[in-house]
Amino acid sequence: MFLKKVTILRNEPDIEEQYPFTIPTIKTLTELEFTHNVTFLVGENGTGKSTLLEGIADNCGFNTAGGNRNNMYEVDAAESALGKYLRLSWMPKVTNGFFLRAESFYQFASHIDQQAREYPVVLDSYGGKSLHEQSHGESFMSLFLNRFNGRAIYLLDEPEAALSPQRQLAFLRVMHDLVTEEDCQFIIATHSPIILGYPEASILSFDDGKIEGIEYEMTAHYQLTKYFLDHREKFLKELLEDE
Repeated sequence: MFLKKVTILRNEPDIEEQYPFTIPTIKTLTELEFTHNVTFLVGENGTGKSTLLEGIADNCGFNTAGGNRNNMYEVDAAESALGKYLRLSWMPKVTNGFFLRAESFYQFASHIDQQAREYPVVLDSYGGKSLHEQSHGESFMSLFLNRFNGRAIYLLDEPEAALSPQRQLAFLRVMHDLVTEEDCQFIIATHSPIILGYPEASILSFDDGKIEGIEYEMTAHYQLTKYFLDHREKFLKELLEDE
């Protein structure tokens, strides 16, 4: 594990009235420690998971639109609002890694195609062919299988967005091999109860205006999914029936 702690720097006047400090979890955050090689960030949309992940990526030197230090391209509204207020504590510091931002992956794939026109060998890191010539799920798996390697930190924002349940399980195997055999660290924002099930991971909940550790079975993702599967007819009847 490389990244040990993230500290919030409140070094400007009236900072609490500015975005992203208007997000409750960011407003109350002073520092956050990472204690496991795999850390999941969970919570409802808008609770600050992606904001924190982007800020970490920015301080790692990764492109906040998605990619690493060498991927120079721009996407509107992809800049980090939190990055300049963070201090990262490393032991040791690594520069290898990747920031996966699912919502701008199309633009990342176009950027790789542009690089490959001049340097075709670039595609070797993505399965040997354009990411645009693969399905969305195939392109994500090509990235995980070919581009990810040892002694690195990987920041993933909703990797399940392109993955079927079966591919989510395949991703868990890839991640496990990278963690146990190649000394990698993962910080992942996710809504997937499958991905969240990875053993011996730390799960940090962003709900209720604060960040705190939570057990897998206590996450809303697990509880809602389990209740739906166990009581599907009752659940849908209550949801869909007119009052």
